[in-house]
Parts: sequence; structure tokens; C-alpha cells
Amino acid sequence: MIRKILTAAIATLVFQANAVAQETVKIGLINFDSGPFAVFAPFIKDGATLAIENLNAKGGVLGRKYELVSQSHAGTPAAALAAANRLVEQQGANIFTGLSSSSTSLALSPKLAAMNAIFVDTTSAADDLTGKNCQANYFRVGHNDSAFVNSLRSLLRENPAKTWDLYMADYAVGHDYAKKFTQLVEENGGKVQKVVFSPPGAPDVGSFISQLLVNPAEGLMVLYPGSAGVTLAKQQQPFGLFAKYKTVFSVFSTNEMLIEAQGDTTVGVLSAQSYYWSMPGERNAAFVKAFEARFKRKPTFVDADTYISFEMIHQAIANAKSTDTAAVRAALAGLKTSTIAGDVEMRAADHQILRSMVITRAIKVGEGKGDFALKEVQAMSKVTPPVGSDCKL
Repeated sequence: MIRKILTAAIATLVFQANAVAQETVKIGLINFDSGPFAVFAPFIKDGATLAIENLNAKGGVLGRKYELVSQSHAGTPAAALAAANRLVEQQGANIFTGLSSSSTSLALSPKLAAMNAIFVDTTSAADDLTGKNCQANYFRVGHNDSAFVNSLRSLLRENPAKTWDLYMADYAVGHDYAKKFTQLVEENGGKVQKVVFSPPGAPDVGSFISQLLVNPAEGLMVLYPGSAGVTLAKQQQPFGLFAKYKTVFSVFSTNEMLIEAQGDTTVGVLSAQSYYWSMPGERNAAFVKAFEARFKRKPTFVDADTYISFEMIHQAIANAKSTDTAAVRAALAGLKTSTIAGDVEMRAADHQILRSMVITRAIKVGEGKGDFALKEVQAMSKVTPPVGSDCKL
């Protein structure tokens, strides 16, 4: 009898151990299904898909495979919070990443502790997220606004243009960049002549373009993101707006995801972004090769930044030897690791990643067709902003 009981107990323990071993590590993905930023959604999904496939091909983590669970929403703060709650409460993902605007991230960040969840943000850039609104369970793998400003500072020093016009999206980020870029221009001995704010959802921006056609400055700075950037690029072409300037800088307004729709309307525009597929490094070359084989196209910076978020999450779980929220949070803070974009550090003081940045130039590759060429890779030390004095973790 005792032997039978022991045999049954051992069998039960073996079954339970196997069940734990077979349990997946769920990583959540939030995404947009509407609004001007929804154009980025397929790239978020592709980057996440390849990351999960590659990590599982290498054995997963802690003897378990990864499982990607997803929630899409309309892009509003309330919808983002509801989607995140579904990921955590219904689908069991205590760690998630994905597409988020600064407004949705600002809504999510202070709720994470109560959710016992970690959000590794791929796309939002507002300084406040790792500044006065920093939170222990929030981490960012993309650059913040100050890093983009530092990147533009170096471009301004190289550029002969002294007078500038600004075409900015009429919401908080656009107004913030207008102030910061104006300060940069003045630091460089220049002057901002005109600032035009345009609603990013406007279907016709001709009236805003016309404000810049009279006595244009030497340089133009544009921040008009997502599908709004396509609208601006196409509608400015008949007026020859961009051609009236010696230099055009862009943040978020022309990139690999928008260029097919923009065609050759943005030729010559210089853009600051987190990643470009031709960045040097063997690890990146292998990533680009695998991505092309899987999706029949080159990876964009959104694909890559999403992939990097999974690289960081994976390394933190491996270092923590646990998927427990507190353990992973501790492992992410201060994490130094190698990624497809080179060596990075998740700064412990504010949970802002430190990494290099790239400058690209839009080029013409055929009638009505555009592409990009890598102009330079800017070192981490060149673009890294200091820790904000108002972040208290």
C-alpha cells in the first residue's frame, strides 16, 4: 500500500513539474487599430512576431517557450488602459510592450504598479515619461524628445541655414518641439521666422502650407507624424514647398513606413530616428537577413525597436531567473546588454534606454519612388540626455 501511495505521489510530482515546464511565458503586445498612428501597427506586429520566433528557436527562457498575446485599441488613453488590463487580467501577461503614443503611455504608466505589470515602451517619446512622471514599472527602449533634440543640435551646427520656419503638429509634442527647436536655433545664432501648427488629422493642409510660401526661411523643420506626414508630403509638392528651403529636417514625418506612400515628395529631407537597417554590426546584419527572409522587406525602425524591446525583456528574465514582476523590474533597471542596434543601457535612475541614433536622407530611386540612405550613426554619448532632476524612482 505504502509503495502504491509513494508511486502515485511521485507520478503527481512529475506531472506537475512537466506542466510547469510546458507553461509558456506570456508577453503582451498592445497595438493601435485606428487613428493616424495605426500606420505603424503592422510593423509593431512583425517585429514582435520575429522576436518571439527567434527567441523560441533558441530555447525560450527558463526552460519555457514564449507566447505572444495581443490587444488592439482605438488609440485613446482610456482604450489603451482597457487593452492593457485585458492583457494582464484576462491573458496573464504581466510584461507587455507595443505601440503607444505619449498620451496613452502617460495614462498607462501610473497604473502599472496596481496592475503588477511592466510596460516596456517602444514608441512614445515625451520627456515626462522618464522625467517628472517616471514610474518604477515603466521602461522605454526608444529615444525621448531630448535625445532627438540633441541629435538635431549637431545637425544645426553643421548647417549653414540661419533662418528657420517650423511646420508642427498641433498637439502637445508639436508645441514642445517648437519651443525646443527654437532654443536650438537661437543657441546657434539663428532665428525662427514662422511657426505653423496644423492638426495632424486634417485632410487638407493647403491653407497651412500657404502660410510658409511667402518669404520662406533658409531651413524648414517638420514634425507631422504618421499618416499626417503623407498628407503633408503629397500636398506640399504642387507648391514646391520643400524645394524652397535649402535644408529640411524631419522628426517622425518621413521614414521607411511612410516613404512608399510619399514617393519622391520628400527627397533631400534629413531625418533623425532610432535605427536604420544598414547600421553596422554582425548582429544587426543577421537580424536584417532573418527579417527579409520572413517578411520579404527590410526592417523599419519600428520593427527594430519592437525587436529590441523583446531582447531587453528576455535578458532581464534570464538574469532574474524569474518572470515575477518585481524580479524582472530589478533586472531591467541598469541592464547593459548587446542588441541589434549595438550596446545599450537601461538607465536605472529613470528607466530611459541609452543608445545610438541615426540620421537618414530621403533619396529618389525611380520616377515617383523614394527611399533612404544612411547619413551617419550618432554615438550614444552624443545624444544621451542627462537624468531629469524631477524623476524620483
